[in-house]
Amino acid sequence: MTPAIQTEACEWISGRQDWMLARTIALAEVNSGSFNVAGVNRVGEMLKQDFSVLGAQTERLPVAPLETIADDGSLLRRPLGDALRMRKHPQAPVQVFLCGHLDTVFGADHAFQQVSHREGGIINGPGVADLKGGLMVMLTALQALERSPLAGQLGWEVLLNPDEEIGSQGSAELIRQAATRCHFGLIYEPSFPDGSLAGERKGSGNFSLIARGRAAHAGREHHLGRNAIRALCDAVSAIDALNGQREGVTFNPGYIHGGGAVNIVPDTAVARFNVRLARPEDADWCLRQIDAALAPIQDRDGIGIELHGGFTRPPKLLSDANRQLLELARDCGQQLGLELAWHPTGGCCDGNNLAAAGVPNIDTLGVRGGKIHSAEEYMHVDSLSERAQLSALLLLRLAAGELAPAR
Repeated sequence: MTPAIQTEACEWISGRQDWMLARTIALAEVNSGSFNVAGVNRVGEMLKQDFSVLGAQTERLPVAPLETIADDGSLLRRPLGDALRMRKHPQAPVQVFLCGHLDTVFGADHAFQQVSHREGGIINGPGVADLKGGLMVMLTALQALERSPLAGQLGWEVLLNPDEEIGSQGSAELIRQAATRCHFGLIYEPSFPDGSLAGERKGSGNFSLIARGRAAHAGREHHLGRNAIRALCDAVSAIDALNGQREGVTFNPGYIHGGGAVNIVPDTAVARFNVRLARPEDADWCLRQIDAALAPIQDRDGIGIELHGGFTRPPKLLSDANRQLLELARDCGQQLGLELAWHPTGGCCDGNNLAAAGVPNIDTLGVRGGKIHSAEEYMHVDSLSERAQLSALLLLRLAAGELAPAR
């Protein structure tokens, strides 16, 4: 590949800066909280139109509802928006999977809905970094590839999923399908604020506990009751006490609900907790320890404790193939005057699942920004062009065959 091809691509991307910024703002000002089905689908339709310039085969795909435990202990199925999948050049010798999500953590009733400009070339807005700006980076890099003489030498598949912020359980099968077809993965979560990339990632599991007891009058027949709140508090305390017992593993009780009128012994209480783990073998240890912690409480007269949930994002370890892909990205960064490093993180994303399926990937190719998942979320405006150029060079060099597929 000649330097002229890379130079032309980067110059073209620079000319797209204003358009990328305008579209990022437009996308961010459409609420697409994970459970706002209409908003998620509206963002999907906007992006379907934007991506249509690539001429790819495009499908809108429903995903299964998210199953959760409601506050009364019943199973709740919450509908989700649709995923968008696009494919082009499926016969090319090298296949790349590009992934980003349509949803944000900000629900339709959240106060944070508008984008504002701040000093220092920064915008503040819901999802500007996580990851609507990243979607513009992805699209623009693909456009640069398709305008180049190397178009057709690299096949690609894009998945825009509606449920990443709640664990991608509905879209997990779509990611697994893509993993069977692709050699490399590029995911557009925001980078660290200094532009660094995520390396290893912890795995994650979400669990619910349902404590069931026996209702009774709190005064006349208190002795006949079996207090579900007390049982649940003991269960949560026992699980929290597991912290510090295994390196790299943390337990975080994050939600609790139970009871009602205080003159009734409560018969139902619900808690939710998250577990982070560093190595795949940690999952079995965690499940054994949780069972052991709950067993004495379950043995109490009139008390039942139910455990629901599981591990949905395996830890992401860095294989040799993944390190080679990161090294190629670092070299692309040096061409642009960027010094890229990568660091381990406790966060997780779709890159965890893709790595577990054997596909080396970089999952922080989106914009530079920070304070995500808060009303202070921000994006560095100039990182739109910067990161699109980085991805374009990476795609062009993969198309030129500079990194052989590991499988």
